[in-house]
Amino acid sequence: MPKRGYHHGNLRQALIEAALKLIEEKGPTGFTLSEAAKTAGVTPAAVYRHFEGREDLIAEAARQGFDMFAELMQYAYDKGQPSALAAFEATGRAYLAFARRHPGHYISMFESGISVNRTPELAAAANRAKAVLERAAGELSEHIPAEKRPPASMFSAHIWAMSHGVVELYARNTGTASPFPPEDLLETGIGIYLRGLGLIPHD
Repeated sequence: MPKRGYHHGNLRQALIEAALKLIEEKGPTGFTLSEAAKTAGVTPAAVYRHFEGREDLIAEAARQGFDMFAELMQYAYDKGQPSALAAFEATGRAYLAFARRHPGHYISMFESGISVNRTPELAAAANRAKAVLERAAGELSEHIPAEKRPPASMFSAHIWAMSHGVVELYARNTGTASPFPPEDLLETGIGIYLRGLGLIPHD
């Protein structure tokens, strides 16, 4: 493959994009740094000017993914305003949309085994995404009587876990046939949860 004339700045991004492609095709442990270099059209030595190893490369892909994820979650939250319920439900759907649109980033973030605490930058990006959902949960939970109100962190964690489960089992072509469209599974699951908290009326 002919070598491309990358400038120093965009060579780093070219390697990340190459890694994302390989992650989609082979998984986070199914490629080497040399393969990432070849996919990017540069020499293997060029990789080590920017990343010490494969995990560092994947961690940077995850950081960028969390930044994108946080922006999407914030957009969904803002679009649902001024209704706390609509804003909260929109953030749940945004999770599913992100996993489908950005599978390489999603795998880097949640399936690579890379800790979000690997770098301060990665941790900060992950916390920004988490904070959007927690804020939406906190605002919605204000409509629950104080004595029955779960902590916002627990509330948001339940919805995050439900969203993640739908994505992992039914939305990423893992071989498990979905009995219903993933969007419907997530919407009805969130609905059952919110009815249990008294936030929406029973049918």
